[in-house]
Amino acid sequence: MSYIESLRVFVRVLELGSITSGGRDLRLTPAVASKRVKELEKRLGVRLFNRTTRSITPTEAGHVLYEEAKTVLLALENAEARVASFSQVPRGAIRVTAPLGVGRRIVAPMVPSFSESYPETEVRMRLSDRKVDLLADGLDIAFFVGEPGDSNLKLRKVADCARVLCAAPDYLDRRGTPRVPEDLLHGAHNCLLLRYPRSPEYFWTVQTPMGPQKLEVRGRYDADDGDVLTDWALAGHGVVNKPRFDVQDHLVAGRLVEVLPETPPTPTIFGCLYPHKKLQDPKIRLFVEHVARHSKPLFASSRAK
Repeated sequence: MSYIESLRVFVRVLELGSITSGGRDLRLTPAVASKRVKELEKRLGVRLFNRTTRSITPTEAGHVLYEEAKTVLLALENAEARVASFSQVPRGAIRVTAPLGVGRRIVAPMVPSFSESYPETEVRMRLSDRKVDLLADGLDIAFFVGEPGDSNLKLRKVADCARVLCAAPDYLDRRGTPRVPEDLLHGAHNCLLLRYPRSPEYFWTVQTPMGPQKLEVRGRYDADDGDVLTDWALAGHGVVNKPRFDVQDHLVAGRLVEVLPETPPTPTIFGCLYPHKKLQDPKIRLFVEHVARHSKPLFASSRAK
């Protein structure tokens, strides 16, 4: 098993580009990760990486081993998943990713109860509002709010997700309340945008009697963290487009006010993506079902009246 673990470390080090990152991904110290790679090199009698003080790059032998090791590890993972289907006790690590707000408010609160129900599983969460590559990053499940786009991954829709445009009362007192979608254009309002490389939010789409309408809104500043946008909105700095569940408490308390309720943003979905092969792994299926079952009431309670 130590040889298999060394292969896992080697693969993640190569994929992530450093001993430190590869070790951290597997919950190992840099020293332990480095030792695993060196043990592998000693066993095989070849150098797998060229190392400098600033970088680590795979040798030709390293590239060859990487391709074969991925096949071995995938085969082992599939075998374990199929055997696990015969057991009533799911076990092993579940690697989950989600946007920051979704992860903090929906997925993370459900992890302890899942872990208590299935104590031989481990849940490892990675939260980011940036787009992640599920396969390249070695993840099992990606929860999301939005549109999944084209993908070879398996999609599980959990619930419809209403969105809302909102702003703080003092901001609307100063800048005026938009009456029609066009009031958001031409710099009339500071629109707070979620932006990062390959971000889809370069315009807002609202529902109108004539059909969807795209608004090329602008703002003086943006962020790649949805919670930062909410904080800016609460502080009176602009109009924000958020999933309703994410700001429902602020709307109820009056800290934020819905604007343009007659032409709200187009709704999206809350769901998850996972590789087709994960369907045979009971712990993945159980975790998805757990989150789906316990999150649906949240979306139902936050729908617009």
